[in-house]
Amino acid sequence: MAALLELKNVSKSFGEGKLRTDVLNNINLTVEQGEFVAIVGFTGSGKTTLIKMIAGLLFPDEGEILFEGQQVEGPAHERGIVFQNYSLLPWLTVSQNIELGVNEIFPQWSRKQRKDHINKYVGMVNLLPAINKRPAELSGGMRQRVAVARTLAMNPHMLLMDEPLSALDALTRGTLQQEIINIWNNDKTTALLITNDVDEGILMADRIIPLNPGPNASLGPDFKVNIERPRNKIELNNNEDFKKIRTRVIEYLMDIGEQRKAKKESNYILPDLQPVLPGEKRNRLIA
Repeated sequence: MAALLELKNVSKSFGEGKLRTDVLNNINLTVEQGEFVAIVGFTGSGKTTLIKMIAGLLFPDEGEILFEGQQVEGPAHERGIVFQNYSLLPWLTVSQNIELGVNEIFPQWSRKQRKDHINKYVGMVNLLPAINKRPAELSGGMRQRVAVARTLAMNPHMLLMDEPLSALDALTRGTLQQEIINIWNNDKTTALLITNDVDEGILMADRIIPLNPGPNASLGPDFKVNIERPRNKIELNNNEDFKKIRTRVIEYLMDIGEQRKAKKESNYILPDLQPVLPGEKRNRLIA
């Protein structure tokens, strides 16, 4: 049986000539049906570029991306994505924002079927009391819940999340982490989470994969998370397996970061500066 998602030798750059930036290089990734994978890395390493290619919003320069055995040629509701920003239409209510996608995906459904479906997912993210409110009346955490519900209501085969909780305060972030985990536990929709928070990755995922710093970023080794579910965020702090995985992932990221930093420093040429002697003009640079 083929994997749900496959990336084979994928590379991506932006610009041309001297302005060309090589972002990703030789990315190989396989995600199985029902698996929850977290990709963790430094800011600016290319994580968002990677998930946008999987979503079909960008295309690789080299290699191929296969979803359910077919080449990814553009966006599709089977690959639902939740972004960092909420992307809600401000003049529509919670229900109406979600309804836009539901009407597009399920045009054959009756009005009652669509309403029941929307209510199901609004309830799943605990927003039924706010179902008729507009985004301006909601907190940041509530808006992100709407974004999650909107994506899930389109019944995606795979849930893609591009640091969806990074802009939230710690308490709201922890609450939403647990809600996403609960939703995933219910139907085991295949999920790919992009995050810069190692603890978040361990809490939520079955497998963590570091994305090495760019340019020419590539994926590092897999780190399996063999901690029994359901996982409690507070209890994890005293879990020895959690501590070991966390240490291994952080040490890997720090090591690869130091290697990249040393490489850059070794290629950096300092100008030939000479001291200013008494009576000489200042700011003299001898090149």
